[in-house]
Amino acid sequence: MSDPETRFKLTLHYDGSAFHGWQLQPGQPTVQGALEAAAKQLAGNRRPVVGAGRTDTGVHATGQVAAVTMPARWEARALARSLNALVPDSLWIECAEPVPADFHPRYGAVSRSYEYRVGIAALAASPFHRRACWPLGVPLDLDAARRTTQLLVGVRNFRAFAKSGQPQRGHTCHVTRARWRTWQDLGAVFEITANRFLHRMVRYLVGTMVDIARHRREEEEMALLLSGETDLTTSPPAPPQGLCLTRVDYLDARAIPTRPAPERRSASR
Repeated sequence: MSDPETRFKLTLHYDGSAFHGWQLQPGQPTVQGALEAAAKQLAGNRRPVVGAGRTDTGVHATGQVAAVTMPARWEARALARSLNALVPDSLWIECAEPVPADFHPRYGAVSRSYEYRVGIAALAASPFHRRACWPLGVPLDLDAARRTTQLLVGVRNFRAFAKSGQPQRGHTCHVTRARWRTWQDLGAVFEITANRFLHRMVRYLVGTMVDIARHRREEEEMALLLSGETDLTTSPPAPPQGLCLTRVDYLDARAIPTRPAPERRSASR
């Protein structure tokens, strides 16, 4: 008879500039690798850690969710405290919560939220800001950028805004919120929430909207790209360091399935 175990939901913050993304990579520091190394040290054997999304190299998080199963002797607060003592300073476990054994952070998520920061002021290039923003340093027509976000809300096909090579995942996403807001006196922040995201989707959206806000593209091109206009391509993706996963939401952890529903599969951004 196996020893009793407890499944834990972990809420994570990390500085993506210190990692080669979320997913395990041989010989490279990753968020998943740091967590699994710490969990193995605490449990005495390998403990797989599953995340809600595979963020790319340089992408940050203040609300990433992961799950790990540990020996039942571990209490939630003690686990979070002990993990934090072992992981690098660029990673912080905000909290650990016991959840049902079938909790899956990726397949059970109903929405994810991201923010992307664009530095407009020269001060954004300061070393205290530039690691967490795109230090563009040029004026933007934010009204033009805001008008394009109105086209994003709803069920849309984002094939034009996805990195190629993943047709099996499908391209339809349900966006429930998309807006630009000011970022103190430093620049602007793009906020978006959807049921799922395609690979690098947010970065392609921001890159295209920034070009519109710089009057390098026409506003009408956003609608054409969403309609599947084949004669148009998106602008290059915005750099990764401005992107941050801020929140992952679930309906009810007790009802989360152990197997994926096809429409809920998501890629890194």
